[in-house]
Amino acid sequence: MKRFLFYVIGLFVLTAGVTLTIKSDIGAGAWDALNVGLSNTFGLTVGSWVIIVGIILIIINAFLMKAWPDFLALITIVVTGAFIDFWLITVFENWQIQDVFVAYAVFVAGVILIALGISIYLQAKFAVIPIDGLMLAIHSKTGLSIRTSKTVGELLALLAAVLFSGPIGVGTIIITFGIGPLVQFFYPTFEKMNA
Repeated sequence: MKRFLFYVIGLFVLTAGVTLTIKSDIGAGAWDALNVGLSNTFGLTVGSWVIIVGIILIIINAFLMKAWPDFLALITIVVTGAFIDFWLITVFENWQIQDVFVAYAVFVAGVILIALGISIYLQAKFAVIPIDGLMLAIHSKTGLSIRTSKTVGELLALLAAVLFSGPIGVGTIIITFGIGPLVQFFYPTFEKMNA
């Protein structure tokens, strides 16, 4: 039950943070910019693209780790996609931010929530989001720190987001280089809570 709570609460917090960074219009995280760009280019909701990109990453991660695809991760991406669509379509659909200071405040809140959400849901030790699976695969294969592995994954997504004209801005750069260190900062606190 404790693991289940870490899992659901973590994903709920994470997706709230993702939505705030998208709504701030300062620049979404690389993966989120990619999903928004794909949504604007091909249609379907942002949450639907979270699921489609997630399936592709599950296959890539399996190849990198020379293992069977993590089919349980499908649960995680479906829940994540559903939560993102919940926040974007149900809660914040008509919310437009006019003031630049409010936009930056919303962005900062979003970044903190993303890092918190990742740090919380990882404690469940259950079917990580394929994006974080990529981070762990890079970490395992290269010996790079979690922080550096996360940043490498973000840079790969950034290149793809540019191709599909995702909402890239100064915020994207902040998230690309800031999320890894923030996760590393918050993670030990929740690890102790889960001990």
